[in-house]
Amino acid sequence: MIMHSHLCFDSDIGSQKPESIINTNAQCPFCDRDQLEEIIEQRGQMILVKNKYPVLKDAFQTVLIETEECHSELSLYTKEHLYALIKFGVEKWLEMKNSGEYASVIFYKNHGPLSGGTIRHPHMQIVGLKYLNCQERLTRDMFEGIRIHNVPGVELNISTKPKVGFFEFNVILDNLADIEKMADYIQIMAHYSLNNFHRRCTSYNLFFYQMDNKIITKIMPRFVTSPLFIGYSIPHISSRTKDVVREIQAIYFDDKSHNFS
Repeated sequence: MIMHSHLCFDSDIGSQKPESIINTNAQCPFCDRDQLEEIIEQRGQMILVKNKYPVLKDAFQTVLIETEECHSELSLYTKEHLYALIKFGVEKWLEMKNSGEYASVIFYKNHGPLSGGTIRHPHMQIVGLKYLNCQERLTRDMFEGIRIHNVPGVELNISTKPKVGFFEFNVILDNLADIEKMADYIQIMAHYSLNNFHRRCTSYNLFFYQMDNKIITKIMPRFVTSPLFIGYSIPHISSRTKDVVREIQAIYFDDKSHNFS
């Protein structure tokens, strides 16, 4: 039996990808909508397309173009657009997961130069992995943490055992009926990541998971990755974790005008 533990990256295809995050003069492939190929579904400004540059072998790669606005960003979206986007993405992710065609399906977002992405235009990716089961690599303690805020059916916390470190925020959703509340928390943490860290943060990732009949989103602000994690897989916990909890509560939740219930 062949054990599939690694994904193969097609470097020849990868070398053809435009890099509008690094090279700001590069033409954005998501702005010229008339030239988009293999559109799977469109809802308003949002378009789900087959990835033109399928760099991962043994995978079905799709891109969810979030908006027409190339220089926008998730923390800036109106509530109407935010809710529509998260609902659309989660629906298509679960649809692919439930198809039975893949060992696992990953749903994630890159934003910024340290996120691992290459294209600036806001987008997410839904990827079906034919042989690799990423669920086997997940443990419940990756999503445990100090509660920052909660409303019925949804909790926002900061990891006490982060997957990488230093700061990882988890939004845990009990029922899809409350998905708009999850979207609110995701947007808040994207905004916090880019605007309120004492260290300048230009990048973040979103990762979506399904575990114990819950939908979980991990928001991970990105800095230069520690060499101890790169070399030895040793995650980091920050001594400022509780300070960050208090800071987020003061900025976003102590003001009664913030109503997420």
